[in-house]
Amino acid sequence: MAQLNYKHLRYFWMVAKTGSIARAAEQLFLTPQSISGQLTEFESVLGVELFRRAGRGLELTETGQRLLGYAEQIFSIGDEFLAAVHEGVSPQSVPFRVGIADSVPKMVAYRLVEPSLELDEPIRLICREGQLTKLLADLAIHQLDMVIADRPMPDNLNVRGHDHYLGESGVTVLAAQKLIAQPPAPFPALLDGAPFLLPGAEVALHSRLMRWFDAQRLRPRIVGEFDDSALLMAFGEAGAGFFVVPTAIETTIVQQYKVHVVGRIDVVREQIFAITTERKLTHPIVAAICRFAQHDIFGVGEKPHEGQ
Repeated sequence: MAQLNYKHLRYFWMVAKTGSIARAAEQLFLTPQSISGQLTEFESVLGVELFRRAGRGLELTETGQRLLGYAEQIFSIGDEFLAAVHEGVSPQSVPFRVGIADSVPKMVAYRLVEPSLELDEPIRLICREGQLTKLLADLAIHQLDMVIADRPMPDNLNVRGHDHYLGESGVTVLAAQKLIAQPPAPFPALLDGAPFLLPGAEVALHSRLMRWFDAQRLRPRIVGEFDDSALLMAFGEAGAGFFVVPTAIETTIVQQYKVHVVGRIDVVREQIFAITTERKLTHPIVAAICRFAQHDIFGVGEKPHEGQ
């Protein structure tokens, strides 16, 4: 097998990052012809196609996407190596890359990940937020160590990954003071016809709440749907409508957003999963996060509620 040419790898990485040979050439202070020739040679040695034309630029092939993840790791380690040489000491921290689905409440994500900063081995925490499918694609090419999601891995994705159940919580209905009648109406009847801020359709909690409304014969007035939980709570704080948060973080949200508890719905569950490429958890930081979540945040049993 041919030896890896790191100069070629650097050119490949730069073209992938900039999206074009011309921009990569500017960054590397080389001519576009030189970069193009080196890329062609690199693809020939590897026996694979790394890029395809996309308009005036280039986009990675599926193989190129996979190899980019390895290149990122190689150059990240190289940067740490140089930093250690210049500082005269061993690297001070290990990067830990976690993806957080935008449907996961930010306070839940913080409470899950924060203990990793207290471990004996110092880490540099790198958080990426986005749609679950995009995060899982990054996980597959080793750009992430773990993804935190409000649902298991979708069955229709061709991505190798394993779900690790972290726990679940009922939900609490909150509202700004101006939405609460005096004296307060009985719960949950007060939600009928009331303005309500609903998680987006892609959020697992959306369908669970809608089924609960139907079962209670309630018809709240949906004034907004939000994929991002932080944005939803900002609207809730402003009094745009009633909204729900996991009961596990109820106290913190009430204090932070100056809102009030209206009622609790224990049968509607917010579930949280860690998704990794490992069936058994061997990564020490991931394992520590999972243990902390199960024992200190949720206090869970072995399996999530069925039928939610």
